[in-house]
Amino acid sequence: MLLGAIVPVEAQRTLSLDSCRALALRNNKQLNISKLSKDVATNTRKAVHTKYLPKVDASGAYQFTSREVSLLDNEQKTALSNFGSNVGSKLSSDITPIITDLTQKGVITTQQASLFGNILNQTGTSMSSALNEAGQKVRDAFRTDTRNIFVGSVLVRQPLYMGGAITAANKIAEISEKLADNNIDSKTQSTLYDIDNAYWLVVSLRHKQTLADNYLKLVKKLNDDVYKMIKEGVATRADGLKVDVKVNEAEMAKTQVDDGLVLSKMYLCQLCGIPMNEDITLKDENSNNLDTVAPLTNPDVSTAIDNRPELRMLSNTVDISKQNTKLIRAEYLPQVAAIGGYFISNPNVFNGFERTFSGYFHVGVMVRVPVWSWFEGRYKVNATKAATCIAKMELNDAQEKVELQVNQGIFKVREANKKLIMAMSNTSRAEENLRCANLGFKEGVIQSTDVIAAQTAWLQAQSQKIDAEIDVKLSQVNLQKALGTLQF
Repeated sequence: MLLGAIVPVEAQRTLSLDSCRALALRNNKQLNISKLSKDVATNTRKAVHTKYLPKVDASGAYQFTSREVSLLDNEQKTALSNFGSNVGSKLSSDITPIITDLTQKGVITTQQASLFGNILNQTGTSMSSALNEAGQKVRDAFRTDTRNIFVGSVLVRQPLYMGGAITAANKIAEISEKLADNNIDSKTQSTLYDIDNAYWLVVSLRHKQTLADNYLKLVKKLNDDVYKMIKEGVATRADGLKVDVKVNEAEMAKTQVDDGLVLSKMYLCQLCGIPMNEDITLKDENSNNLDTVAPLTNPDVSTAIDNRPELRMLSNTVDISKQNTKLIRAEYLPQVAAIGGYFISNPNVFNGFERTFSGYFHVGVMVRVPVWSWFEGRYKVNATKAATCIAKMELNDAQEKVELQVNQGIFKVREANKKLIMAMSNTSRAEENLRCANLGFKEGVIQSTDVIAAQTAWLQAQSQKIDAEIDVKLSQVNLQKALGTLQF
């Protein structure tokens, strides 16, 4: 029995406003998304900053081709292969008629002509063979052997002048990171605003639940007294029916408050990131004095202009639009970059078509100058300037609305404080009126309808007091949100 009494108490969680805020800030998915977006913006800024630095690229390739590149045509190849044979036949065809003519004229004898012919044939055969071999070597030397090609290169690129594009891109990245920070602040304030509203809604419904319980006890007590009087014959059946109606209304009101309290706690749990069916108790649920009335100082509107993350985000948008104009303009300005690297291939062409790896270093400067684009750059720049003007107008409009929100927040805080003072005064009067009505009813000098009216007035006064207390809290939260000072 002792364990059964202790376990439910331990299972119930008591939360204060600060603990609810801490849970919401830790578990809010939209806020966590904004933090991840900040990481994206930070890494993007770092990535853009690398554009100032040289880039090094390495590449390699292998290619197999079915045929090799030939520097000689087929006729030239054949001529080189048969160079000696062609020279020998030409020499034989030219000298043989001369020897024959000399023999016919009797300059040389037939034996001498035969001897010269044998010497010429032997010399031509040996010379043709040597020349054919030399021609074949020349032919082989002209082979490229490009069926298997290996290439590789390393290229270094260093931007020298890009028309201001790199500087503009880096500034845009920096502003985008600030924009992500301001978005986190905006989501943080929105989360705190939602959690505060949900927290005080639960407190309000819990107080109204207590009020509904007390009111139900009052009308039930009156109902018992009336029915006793009916039995004694000093009250009519109509009086009992009137009280029955009030009892039913009180029970219905209590049911509505109970359901509303359950739903509001589920919503608060969802905002805090805890199971929605978890039984929680708020620190201010049973507090009779919420310490709501506080002196109001006149805040400066410029505080809101400086603190509101929404305005800072719009200001970031204006700055990004200005840099975007520079980025677009840079596309139509001259661009200069230094390049250098090393190239290697096999076969290489530095010593004929040699089947070894060999390469060379190279350096240079690359210049790109846009010449004519039919005024495309001017049109794009004008478009970005118009976008900047729109962003400025949106910023000015938002500043005016923020100023209005601050003034409305100040007015609502003052109005809520006045309503609370009046509600507390009405509550005191309603309690005194109810006390007098109950006393008169016991003495028999006041009708039950008068008691019902006093109870209704008491209920209304107490409900108005609870609403006024919560309105003061919420108006203070709204003012802090308008000023941009809602922080944890």
